[in-house]
Amino acid sequence: MVKVLVLAVSMMWVVAVNAQTEISGHVRDRKGKPVAGASITLKDTYDGATSDSTGGYHFTTGEKGKFVLVITALGYKPVENNIEIADTPVAMDIDMKEEISELKAVLITAGSFEAGDRKRVTVLSSIDVATTAGANADVTGALKTLPGAQQVGESEGLFVRGGTAAETKTFIDGTLVNNFFYSSVPNIAQRGRFSPFLFKGTIFSTGGYSALYGQALSSALILESIDLPEQSSSDFGISVLSMNAGHQHLAKNKRSSWGFSYSYANLWLAFKAIRQRPEYTRIPDFHTADANFRIKTSSTGIIKYYGYFSGNKVGIRNPSLDTVGYKDAFSIKNFNMYHNLSYRELLGNGWKLNAGLSYTTNRDNIEGNLLDDQNKEQTLQGLEYKNFNVVMPGKYFNAKLLFDKRLRGISVIRFGTEYNYSHDKTRYTLYTGDQFSNSIVENMNALFAETDIYLTNDLAAKIGGRFEHSSLLNKNNIAPRISLAYKTGKSSQASLAYGIFYQNPENKYLPTPHVLTFSKATHYIAQYQKVTGKITFRLEAFYKKYNDLIKTGFSSVTNQQVAVNNNGFGDAQGFELFWRDKKTFKNLDYWVSYSYLDTKRDFTNFPFAIQPNFASKHTASLVMKKFVTEWKTGFNMSYTYASGRPYYNIIFDGTEYEFSDKGETRDYHNVSFSLNYLPDLFKKDSKRFTVLVLSVNNIFGINQVYGYNYSYNGYRKSAIVPPSRIFVFLGVFMSLGIDRTEDAINNNL
Repeated sequence: MVKVLVLAVSMMWVVAVNAQTEISGHVRDRKGKPVAGASITLKDTYDGATSDSTGGYHFTTGEKGKFVLVITALGYKPVENNIEIADTPVAMDIDMKEEISELKAVLITAGSFEAGDRKRVTVLSSIDVATTAGANADVTGALKTLPGAQQVGESEGLFVRGGTAAETKTFIDGTLVNNFFYSSVPNIAQRGRFSPFLFKGTIFSTGGYSALYGQALSSALILESIDLPEQSSSDFGISVLSMNAGHQHLAKNKRSSWGFSYSYANLWLAFKAIRQRPEYTRIPDFHTADANFRIKTSSTGIIKYYGYFSGNKVGIRNPSLDTVGYKDAFSIKNFNMYHNLSYRELLGNGWKLNAGLSYTTNRDNIEGNLLDDQNKEQTLQGLEYKNFNVVMPGKYFNAKLLFDKRLRGISVIRFGTEYNYSHDKTRYTLYTGDQFSNSIVENMNALFAETDIYLTNDLAAKIGGRFEHSSLLNKNNIAPRISLAYKTGKSSQASLAYGIFYQNPENKYLPTPHVLTFSKATHYIAQYQKVTGKITFRLEAFYKKYNDLIKTGFSSVTNQQVAVNNNGFGDAQGFELFWRDKKTFKNLDYWVSYSYLDTKRDFTNFPFAIQPNFASKHTASLVMKKFVTEWKTGFNMSYTYASGRPYYNIIFDGTEYEFSDKGETRDYHNVSFSLNYLPDLFKKDSKRFTVLVLSVNNIFGINQVYGYNYSYNGYRKSAIVPPSRIFVFLGVFMSLGIDRTEDAINNNL
């Protein structure tokens, strides 16, 4: 009986084996490369297999008939193939497409340095800005250590790739910021108005920027403000130059917050300790206040408001070049108010809304005088224009509405509209008491659209365009823009960008009786970037073509240059290198940048196309940050270099403009140092964060010459130099309610 039973079981097993059908094949991606670890199963059965390192798979099944073969793999789109199983083996090869995801997809980065909580790679964070030696906690000061930016020390602003400072525009939460810098003082660069800790995201585009932004021939600085604070906190600080205090309150339900701060700065003590080259009749002082509130309108929506108020005064005297023994006096009083209201929300079904409003008022009261050796005002024949008063009030309003629609995968289309209003007034009072005034009103309307198209994780394109209408010029423009990015390896990619950019004439050359149009710049950019862990390497080449630049003529009424036509032109080309390493050396973060720039332009009163006096052929920076845990101290150093810049004195001989003098300045060198000491480092239960800061700019006192001033007749000149060879800052800052010590350590403060 046992033998019969064994024989029966054996026969059943043979029959079952003979009834099995083998299914096999290979799983590959679109490039023909094997996909290992893919799961292959017959739908609604337990039969299946996993692909090996060659992509091969095989399994047997006793099922018969029509089935669905399901193939899944991490990072790829699922595949379902119909299959019919009979008595013969089935061979089926499967091609899989990559699932396009934000984690794996290529980034479209040509022309832009990006930092923020939504980016995998942070270039310069708020901590980076605050701890970059020589930047003085100024956003644009730190950005000058990146390739593309020029080391211009006698004027505020970002001079990028052969463009003037006016060719770079700044945006906060999507809307344009007017008067981002403190008002100009002759030959003394002014800092930006806003704290770096206001922002969580930064895009510094040195060219080829998005169609969402306009009216900038060279560059766009795009800043995104922080959302709700982590918790309620207060802070205060005191230094040899300033004092400040502020409070941020987070509601118990953590859905809203409000805050305010006030600061006062006076440079009297610094000027007493460090000799200044100008003679200050009014020591610079600054009153600054801001307020904010933030409200979560839903789990995905937020309203943010930020308001800023400032007032400052400064007065200087310098020896007059036009007449020996006399002095030229200049004083300015400024009041600035800025408001920004923004709203963002996910609307559902892949839609997203971003809306923003900003309003600025700015008023400059400027006075100029010619003084004798007793500092008494004098009026000399031929130099009467030196005695004047100018009042310049301005009002600015910007509104933007942007919609995003998520398409297949992570592709997206964006479109919207923007309105920009500006009203600048100028009232001159001459030495005679006579007054004349002018007013410039602009209404700029824009429509824009762009799409991010991800064909695969390795290939993406950004295609967009912008339409603008200017009421001031009564002109329209259409600006197409396109960028491509291709992933060349696991951590590397190549990008290309092309775009056309337009900009209105600067208001300082207006009003004019002449008919004008937009100035135009066309950008071509090629970039290679590799990011591995904490190391970033970036190489970029560019070419920029200028058309319709403003040419100026001399106005005997205002004693200034005014726009006469758009016959100017120019170009800029070069390449840039950036290397940042936070991995190789323990607790050491450093970056190196280098820019080569070859540029010429014929604009304003230039007699022909020449290298502009704000452009250096070679610019380089080395920034190092070392945190020593045992000493609770961060050491920061920066070295910046720029080759000599050309200088010119261009005069009008009655028929044409010509050079009365020209040359090249000495090379620029600046070594700066700062340290930050954290006395509360290991007090884990403390809700305090304290930092002591010491910084020294141009620590070796290297002589720096930015250019030359000339007398009215051009026979005399004097070097434009920094107000002092060296500058020292010492202060202590404390935050109550939140301990940011670990943040400081993690960011190598």
